[in-house]
Amino acid sequence: MTAGDERVPPGLDVSRPNVARVYDYTLGGKDNYAIDREVADLSHEVMPARAGARANRAFLRRVVRFLVAEAGIRQFIDIGSGLPTQGNVHEVAQAIDPAARVVYVDYDPVVLVHARALLGRTNTTEVITADVRRPEEILGNPMLREFLDFDQPIGLLLFAVLHHVNDDEDPVGITRYLRDELPAGSYLAISHFHNPGEAEPQYAAMAAEAEKVFSENLGTGRFRSRAEILEFFGDFELLDPGLVPYNDWRPDDGVFPVPEAMRHLALCGVARKP
Repeated sequence: MTAGDERVPPGLDVSRPNVARVYDYTLGGKDNYAIDREVADLSHEVMPARAGARANRAFLRRVVRFLVAEAGIRQFIDIGSGLPTQGNVHEVAQAIDPAARVVYVDYDPVVLVHARALLGRTNTTEVITADVRRPEEILGNPMLREFLDFDQPIGLLLFAVLHHVNDDEDPVGITRYLRDELPAGSYLAISHFHNPGEAEPQYAAMAAEAEKVFSENLGTGRFRSRAEILEFFGDFELLDPGLVPYNDWRPDDGVFPVPEAMRHLALCGVARKP
């Protein structure tokens, strides 16, 4: 089947935009279609989304390197992993320790197909189809439970996924459940769209306009306040430098430069379970 001049795998709906494919296009990937590019381009008109996506990816790489090299974490759950691209969690972690284990989780079955094609057969990396909105199905997955050791700390990664959970879908309850189920000594990393509110009206207006674009075209895309994002970490111990713009979290030579606006429109942080 085709969509315009593009070939489309059987059974794939390309009449509606898809979060994973929109993000793939934003990162410069090729696994996307015209409808996804249209939505991404709309978002770029109201905020520096391309630079933000790349800065978020650079944050991911720094977090994973820190967790493996300094915190001693050897197993990860990446929820809302999206379509495979360069610098995936398993590539970063296993470059330091080839035995590090990673489970990718995404609700999109297309992600499962692409991820398995990329990974091939491996005893250190797995992928499952599940929705962050049903966290008990993720942590209760028999394969995940067998693949990871819940007697040892885990790195739980929620990069750019919680802002696609609407308020009426209980993101606070979802993150509470995930935190409660993690072993002591585990780490939680989050990146999230941010609305700075009345303190920065210029950027608050930009956040509101971007949220409107995402909501109308994808059905999700919440820009939350700093307090709302902090609530997702619960009683975990937030590591220095706290909840900060992407490029302020332990920067190194791999930081991706962003326009000033992006410093106000997204926040990130890493916390440890006591």
